[in-house]
Amino acid sequence: MRWTRAAGRGLLALVVVMAGYVASGARADEGAGSGRGPLTLATAGDLTGYLGPLLQGWNRAHPGEKVTLVELPDSSDETRAQMTTDLRDGDRGRFDVLNIDVNWTSEFAAAGWIRPLPRDRFPLGTFLPPVVDTATYDGRLYAVPYVTNAGLLLYRADVLAKEGVPPPRTWAELEHDAEVIAPRYGLDGYAGQFLPYEGLTVNAAEAVYSAGGSILREEGRRVSVDSAAAREGIGFLARGVREGWIPKRALTYKEEESKQDFQDGRLLFLRNWPYAYAVASAKGSKVAGKIGAVPLPGLRGPGTSVLGGSDLAVNTHARHPESAARLIAYLTSEPVQRQVLTRGALPPVRAALYRDPGLIRRFPYLPTLRAAVMAARPRPKSPRYDQVSLVVQAVVHDALTGRETPEAAVRRLARELAAVSSR
Repeated sequence: MRWTRAAGRGLLALVVVMAGYVASGARADEGAGSGRGPLTLATAGDLTGYLGPLLQGWNRAHPGEKVTLVELPDSSDETRAQMTTDLRDGDRGRFDVLNIDVNWTSEFAAAGWIRPLPRDRFPLGTFLPPVVDTATYDGRLYAVPYVTNAGLLLYRADVLAKEGVPPPRTWAELEHDAEVIAPRYGLDGYAGQFLPYEGLTVNAAEAVYSAGGSILREEGRRVSVDSAAAREGIGFLARGVREGWIPKRALTYKEEESKQDFQDGRLLFLRNWPYAYAVASAKGSKVAGKIGAVPLPGLRGPGTSVLGGSDLAVNTHARHPESAARLIAYLTSEPVQRQVLTRGALPPVRAALYRDPGLIRRFPYLPTLRAAVMAARPRPKSPRYDQVSLVVQAVVHDALTGRETPEAAVRRLARELAAVSSR
């Protein structure tokens, strides 16, 4: 699904939204001053085709500051590689505004690739509190939260209703239902994103956090993964693959593959982001009207999700930094954030939208998602995050495939992360 897929009616609505935004306080283009002009916005691939109309609305209202969208691959790893290659080109780079994964902010800021932003330019007090921390580094604001995210447990509500059991709150309950109930209905038990890429880092971190552990502390300066909690969390996932209630094909899954497996009616449980709930609930899905969503389970009760989402940052060498800041203010305004949810199925950063009765009727998982975001934790913060993530992916995948025991994997994680942190 590409950015250009937009209905005329949706575009008209977005133009109206944009007009309201300008009337409510955004400055018009007339007499463009210093730092104003055309922009490029680089972002990972869109899965719901929502961003094109948003930017067309901006371009209609700001003819002197038109935005060209540069769509990079869906894979976060590939997107990061292309962004960093461009950023290293300095003033020869193509990208002015970057839609970056929340965990890249520290790395990009430490490298000097993105510029600090004035806090008073953006209404940070109207955002969900945990998301603001993702946009800061060393006490300064280097980006503005754009969308947030937290992992949820999607489940077949029809199956659990027939069995007379509630959705699981603990790993023991999840394991029992995945092992015992799923086969009665011709289903596999549980899947997440277990291919060795950024998604596996997220799933592994959630397992460690949900057992009460951590991976790094003190902005990446101290390795804390060698713990009973980490062995418990990695062991839970490895046991699932070994015993079969996590199917082996899940070791090849990213977000889309796992969502499709659940949407096709092959899984009882799935860990994924909220967009998967929205897509699997849509007309044409084999499980539409049959699914629910709850917070991730943990070792002894509700677990801890990794805080996902993305931030908007400005290239240090942006051609028109004033226009870049104005675009970010537009994309994070409440009317546009509403469209990010309703058209893109992406969780907004504006707190008020999670209390909107109309939106809750349309997206019944919003209260659950808000609770998950408020309790979520970021991935390990580090200026060398790319290396940290590669280590986690490689070591945890070896544990899931049985090449290494969870105990040995955790010890190796501690050694290799210490080597990264000392560089």
